[in-house]
Amino acid sequence: MRILISGAGIGGPALAYWLARYGHRPTVVELAPALRAGGQAVDFRGPTHLTVLRRMGLLEELRERQTGGTPMTFTDVRGRTRLRLPAEFAGGEVEIRRGDLARLLHRHSAPGTEYLFGDTVTTLRQDEQDADGVRVGFRHAPERHFDLVVGADGLHSRVRALAFGPERQYVRHLGYYAATWPFANRLGLPAGSTGLNTPGRLAAAGADPRDPERAGAFLLFAAPELALDRHDPARLKALLRERFADLPHPVPQLLATLDEVDDRDLYVDSISRADVPAWSTGRIALLGDAACGATIGGMGTGTALVAAYVLATELARADGDHRAALTRYEHTVRPYAERCQRGGDRTGPFLAPRTARGLWLRNTLLGRRVLLERMLAMGEDIATLDLPEPARAPQR
Repeated sequence: MRILISGAGIGGPALAYWLARYGHRPTVVELAPALRAGGQAVDFRGPTHLTVLRRMGLLEELRERQTGGTPMTFTDVRGRTRLRLPAEFAGGEVEIRRGDLARLLHRHSAPGTEYLFGDTVTTLRQDEQDADGVRVGFRHAPERHFDLVVGADGLHSRVRALAFGPERQYVRHLGYYAATWPFANRLGLPAGSTGLNTPGRLAAAGADPRDPERAGAFLLFAAPELALDRHDPARLKALLRERFADLPHPVPQLLATLDEVDDRDLYVDSISRADVPAWSTGRIALLGDAACGATIGGMGTGTALVAAYVLATELARADGDHRAALTRYEHTVRPYAERCQRGGDRTGPFLAPRTARGLWLRNTLLGRRVLLERMLAMGEDIATLDLPEPARAPQR
């Protein structure tokens, strides 16, 4: 089948890899002019994630490039350490820079995939009986016909908006905003993440574990839903300076690095979640954050890889019956994805409790090793799914 995938982040290239392996002809369209190189580290944990990576032939390559995990230290305004969390808490069993993962997925999928960078979907038209596939209009490329369209284009999915309805119907703000950006490590920051915590705010930074000359910032703050233009870097930088202006060293030095950041590398967005009642309509389906997303803390990267594997495998097993394949895909992945997604609901309150008592309580409880180990075990249990066996690839 000719299958269009919107989004060249993580889930899109992963799906393209499996589709090509099963004999389909995937095309990936991506609004950005090239692969996005930035972003925080992403992690994989538990047998389900590792099994999918192993079946893709990626696990050993990821281990060669892994960061070693990111230990987290939380301090108060006087610079006193209040909590330390080990690398495995945030880094799982394999942690890798998001940009490195994106490049690996692109390289593995490119031989069997057509990539269209610097373009996006503008219209989707499918026959009422699903007999003739989907007519897709693009901003730049000519209109084309596809047998299936998959929206793997994130929490703010363009495909979901066109085929399922406006974002406000499916995406719910969870009360926090997050920001990340890379910068030259002239501050002499060590590896790991050290963050200054006040009620409702976290300002953290650390050196890149694979390149100590580079560092990354991570800011998080509590706020009601804002009229935020994610494509206005100047306004986003002003917002961050405004929200963190009163905090002491080293926050002013961290904010000063905003002057040198490439606008394409600045990420600012709400912490939100997407809940879509049905993941497909006719020949159009959703994958990853577009279907069941959580901005941070919902194991979104691992879930996207698992969903890509299951969707492609069910299409291969269905022998052209896309309805049956899409039904089995959602039936298999939805309960798993929703379990993982719930972690994102707790990310903001965990990283930046809104009250001084909340900060004290988090620091006190997680300072106890037995509770920390219990939370790590729970995270692995949540991320476990009985995967379907790979379908037989066609003879070439």
